[in-house]
Formats: sequence, structure tokens, C-alpha cells
Amino acid sequence: MPMQVRVHFWSYFQDTTGVDAAEVEVADDAKVSDVLEAVWSRWPGLGRMRGSTLVAVDVDYAEPGRVLAPGEEVSLFPPVQGG
Repeated sequence: MPMQVRVHFWSYFQDTTGVDAAEVEVADDAKVSDVLEAVWSRWPGLGRMRGSTLVAVDVDYAEPGRVLAPGEEVSLFPPVQGG
């Protein structure tokens, strides 16, 4: 059964998508990498950031192989944030 994951976009990602957050659908046993693939597919312009995207699940940075649980949220950040 599919799972809806809320993805938050920060900085460049927000500018490129035009939204601060969106829902993506993934399999119920999805990993962070599955969410990333769904994002790259929906917003191809973000694909150039594939190798340098920082990902957090809830409040912790996460690796692509991390399995997601229902209700968790994913945030995408560019590698450098201004202050």
C-alpha cells in the first residue's frame, strides 16, 4: 500500500519548486532514496542537485538507505545555507 510523505523544501529547493512543502507517494517500505527519486521525477530541475542534497527525516540528518516510518517528514536542503 502506498504511503504519503510530506517533503519540505528549503532555500534553492523552495525557489525551484515554488512551494515550501509537498506530498509525495512512495511504497510503504520506502527509503529516503525512494522519496528523492519521487522528488527528482516530479521536479526534474532539482536533478542537478542529486549529489549534494542534504536530507533530514524529522529533525535528524538521514542517509539514502534509511527506511521511513508512516508520519515522518523529509526536508531537503542545499549543501550551503547562508546566515
